[in-house]
Amino acid sequence: MNQLDIYVAESVLGIDTLWGGDVMCPSGTGRFIADSWFSDEPLPAAYTHPAAARLRASGGVCAKVVDRDAIETYLRDTDLPGAIAGLRREAAGCDEMRRSYLSGLALCLDTMWDLAMEVLGKGDAVPYTRAVEASTSKPPAPSQPESKRDRVAELLGRAGYSSSQPGGILSAVDAWRRDRVTPMASVKALGAAVIAHFDALSAKNLIGYLPKELAQVPRANIEFLPIKDAWFSGSMNYIGRARTSAGAPKYEAAYEINASLQISYPESEQLVSHEVVPGHVTTFAYLQDLYVRGKAGFEATVLTMNTRAATLFEGIANNAILIAHGVTEVDQLPDEDLQIGVLLALLQDDAKNHSSYMTWGEQRPQSEIASTLRRDFLVTEERADKLSGAWGRHPLLGRMYLPAYRCGTDKVAQLRRHYPAECVLPAIYGCKGIVDIETVDIVLKG
Repeated sequence: MNQLDIYVAESVLGIDTLWGGDVMCPSGTGRFIADSWFSDEPLPAAYTHPAAARLRASGGVCAKVVDRDAIETYLRDTDLPGAIAGLRREAAGCDEMRRSYLSGLALCLDTMWDLAMEVLGKGDAVPYTRAVEASTSKPPAPSQPESKRDRVAELLGRAGYSSSQPGGILSAVDAWRRDRVTPMASVKALGAAVIAHFDALSAKNLIGYLPKELAQVPRANIEFLPIKDAWFSGSMNYIGRARTSAGAPKYEAAYEINASLQISYPESEQLVSHEVVPGHVTTFAYLQDLYVRGKAGFEATVLTMNTRAATLFEGIANNAILIAHGVTEVDQLPDEDLQIGVLLALLQDDAKNHSSYMTWGEQRPQSEIASTLRRDFLVTEERADKLSGAWGRHPLLGRMYLPAYRCGTDKVAQLRRHYPAECVLPAIYGCKGIVDIETVDIVLKG
């Protein structure tokens, strides 16, 4: 590792530890900010410091009972602002695209540091606009669900679920979901079938546009694991540390799905394309392969939530079902039930942004936000509660991550409409170097 790599490792895993994350944990119940560590490099002092283990065990700065002694020891012995400053300083010597990517990463890490200091009472409150602009490069704005909701109503009517009946469109959506509910007891078998379907579609409509070396990379080496009472709907945990006898990566991941999740089969198809293939698992596997072959820098191995790269990854994942089918618009998908499922999934991600905006931009009470998300974005009661509560009111995720979904989705959709597949697909999957929601334009316009 060179000095730049060391600063990346220290700053990312240091911020992750401060917020209670453990990148080496295979479960989303233990992970937080850092999404991966698959480089085989030794873990930095920011992870191995004795106080770091205490912080991870306690839950970090947002724990119900904050271990202030561990935090003070950790902050005294690890210079996280210095590591972030070093990252920014070393990035200045890189080429334009990598410099811009690393500078954006440093900006987001600075913001996450300041949010942690705010939570601890050691710093000023971080303005909502600053937090959103750091991770998305766009100012905060409410979601506009009307066109998607109207299209859902139209498609539901054609499927025999009229929104003119008592209860309106929400009752129609609930009835449609009940008739197509995915049984969680069968999620492994169903997941395997849907993964195989989208892997085959990706082989047909994605692989031909990417460098030939990526055709040999497993796109969906994943295990589905239902878990009870999770605060998230699902967690894709990219591991990437298993090796063959020849030392090559196996590109393995696990997907934990909330056993209480209420989801229809068409929505679960969108979920699999989002989380697995050609979404998150495929994206991470390609980046791991590019790193192994010397085509991507060390920063590609320690991918991080609440960043501009994460915003791009969510955009890829939300457009993944369209990429798999080789289309650019939802109404081009081959089945109207699938179109409804995709629109409902996109409305849920619009709801994430809207929850953030109402919570932090307008200071609305949770009860009002939950009812708005349920009524205007057609989410389930379980989702409305989680998005307005555990997610929306989280001081970091509510301000930096929830807006990322809609922003990334819109950007990737626009890029796919504007550029031919042979240009845009290699760019967003990192084949020209790892990019984020801003730096992808450098590749495409270069």
